[in-house]
Amino acid sequence: MPPEDGQRARSAAEGVARASYGKLVAFLAARTRDVAGAEDALSEAFAAALADWPSGGIPRSPEAWLLTVARRKLIDAARRRQTSQGAADHLRLLAEFASSEDDEKPIPEERLALMFACAHPAIDAGVRAPLILQTILGFDAATIASAFLVSPTAMGQRLVRAKNKIRQAGIPLRVPAREDLRDRLDAVLEAIYAAFAEGWSDPAGTEARRRNLAEEGIWLGQLAASLLPEEPEALGLLALMLHAEARRGARRNERGEYVPLAEQYPALWNSSLIDQAEALLFRAGAMGVVGRYQLEAAVQSAHVVRRRTGRTDWAAIEKLYDALLALTGSPVVAINRAVAIAETRGPAAGLEALDALAGEPRLAEYQPYWAALAWLLARSGERETADAAYQRAIGLESDPAVRDFLQRRRQEIALAVSRRLRADPG
Repeated sequence: MPPEDGQRARSAAEGVARASYGKLVAFLAARTRDVAGAEDALSEAFAAALADWPSGGIPRSPEAWLLTVARRKLIDAARRRQTSQGAADHLRLLAEFASSEDDEKPIPEERLALMFACAHPAIDAGVRAPLILQTILGFDAATIASAFLVSPTAMGQRLVRAKNKIRQAGIPLRVPAREDLRDRLDAVLEAIYAAFAEGWSDPAGTEARRRNLAEEGIWLGQLAASLLPEEPEALGLLALMLHAEARRGARRNERGEYVPLAEQYPALWNSSLIDQAEALLFRAGAMGVVGRYQLEAAVQSAHVVRRRTGRTDWAAIEKLYDALLALTGSPVVAINRAVAIAETRGPAAGLEALDALAGEPRLAEYQPYWAALAWLLARSGERETADAAYQRAIGLESDPAVRDFLQRRRQEIALAVSRRLRADPG
């Protein structure tokens, strides 16, 4: 067998895995309610493809070929189970697959239904995003564990428990009825955004444990938006992620130093992604139902106005954060609102807004709170207090580039104090 045949087979298998892994798992699992069994059967089908395709040739429809082999693997697994329940499973599988085994038929789209199952309220919130990454995108437990800062063993156990929960509790793999959709959709979108945020926290894409997660989160968002085109929050989330991704290249300068949004060069932003985000946000807004992701995307839209005007629309941003805070009550939103208020009404007003959060226990270890506090204190002339807040923020920051940025801000305060003392030694 020529080496190039093996390479072509591997490339074909990788291509169908990237495009259709979740579609195939979802189709199989929807008929068995056994996500783990569907994954195992598909894994065996891919192994068979790598053994067969180099010599036998790549089939006309690789996706259909894999589905046929995976079906047979599932039936073989059911046959090996010698219990009465296993026999019942076997007969059901035979009946189901005999009626659907037609290589010419398009495979039904079940991925969104699988995402809803993974984000079901009965599934622990902390494992929903990892479960979606594994079942829809085929990420292995070790990769997911590394991205979410959990040991591979612990992550593997959590994923196994979640899949068992789907099977044992009879969680249906279906998109909920319209009256139940909104609450369940929130969980799906939150899981997708969590996956994106893990990748977004590595701006340069240099950490192996987070590499490509932002891209995969956007892919999942595109899938949700394409399958739920009338849901404004699905469109809003995709718009939000595209706006954020559009700025990736501007978040570090040529020396690798962190550049905050207010100091970024708009010319470095990805105009194509921004235009896509704006179109999605316009579509969502026309539907007349406003939600969290639309408002967050609208904040990003108000920031990118600077591309055309040279100025950030802080008045619009403050109003959007007012609406977001009323909707979510989030202390993180309150921090961002305080920063916007400082831009529209001055640092004293921003500090007053931030003071309302002083007793919030969730912010004690939250770096952006201390960084915002330090910045507002410094602008208000309270340099000693600002220095202490910067020291706290620096100690909480894990990104070396952001840590260096905060250190430079702190040094600027010290330099200003030194100059003042030299000018007025008494």
